[in-house]
Amino acid sequence: MKKAMLYILGIICLLVVGLIITLFFMSPGNPKQFLDKNRNKLKKSISEKVFLDINGSKQGMFIKSKNLDNPVILYLHGGLPVYFLTEKYPTHLEDNFTIVWWEQRNCGISYSSGSSQNRATIEQLVDDTIILTKYLLERFNKQKIYLMGHSGGTFLGVYVIDKMPELYEAYIGMAQMSDQFLSEKLAYDYILNKYREMNNKKMVEHFEKFSFNDQNKIPIEYLKMRDDAMHELGIGTMRNMKNVATDLFLPSLYFSEYTLSDKYHLWAGKSKFGISQNWEKMARTNLIENKNDFKVPIYFFHGLYDYTCSYELAKKYFDEIKAPIKGFYTFDQSAHSPLFEEPEKINRILINDIKNLRTDLADKSQN
Repeated sequence: MKKAMLYILGIICLLVVGLIITLFFMSPGNPKQFLDKNRNKLKKSISEKVFLDINGSKQGMFIKSKNLDNPVILYLHGGLPVYFLTEKYPTHLEDNFTIVWWEQRNCGISYSSGSSQNRATIEQLVDDTIILTKYLLERFNKQKIYLMGHSGGTFLGVYVIDKMPELYEAYIGMAQMSDQFLSEKLAYDYILNKYREMNNKKMVEHFEKFSFNDQNKIPIEYLKMRDDAMHELGIGTMRNMKNVATDLFLPSLYFSEYTLSDKYHLWAGKSKFGISQNWEKMARTNLIENKNDFKVPIYFFHGLYDYTCSYELAKKYFDEIKAPIKGFYTFDQSAHSPLFEEPEKINRILINDIKNLRTDLADKSQN
């Protein structure tokens, strides 16, 4: 029995070593270049992995563009940087824009396990965003850039455009946060009702234990279970993404533009800070009441099946907003990530409407 156990342990060790070696060779960490038909680098293109000192913190980003003359979009991720998903789900943003996939302070390639990591405040992240914006304006010789937030990044985004609107052509909120406490309550009700319809007694029993009676607190145990439930029910990251481990974790391991260290830092940061560094503030803040008067054009992209950030509440928020121009766009094949689920529609809207500061393709029934 002892020999058998040693034999099994030996096999496991070999498999682990083999996996690490495989991942090492799959992780050169070099951005893929844009090539012409002769396999030469496309003229005026850029594909860089850049690190900057921003407010005393080394922060990284990927900058991608097939033509540096194109307008610049700064992308604000939610709690987890998602640039690695572009390998499996191409966005094609780089065809018509210079897209900057910034990995914010303490996240992804900007996470450093060797230093003392404290949660960044929303004020710090706003200042980081503004400093990075000014760097991009100078580097690419632009008067203004576009700001695109996703999920938790939309919470940051509205604070940024409120503080420094003159830096931005327009703001694009994808899966826009609004009243996150109520959003979680609506998601909870949906999940519980769905499991009841499915006669899934085990999950019904689990979710019936949670209570949203405390208006200032989202149950911690609910948050631990909600991601898996949302993905199983098609209301999570993507409509067709059913499993966090196989559809998020594994693609990040296979992503060649990350080094092995980058991959570790991606999930180390996520593990340490959870949903978001500013989750408590996000959960307590009703943006519908607090951030609704803007000096830049506002565009909301929202998946019809999104319960991570409520579709219905985003529409309510949109109706309350005052802005020079505003447009709401429903993505009826998407959950939380229209950029990866319906990229053709996203690009059509960006090129036709947002570059021209119009709303021709927006939902018709809006204020």
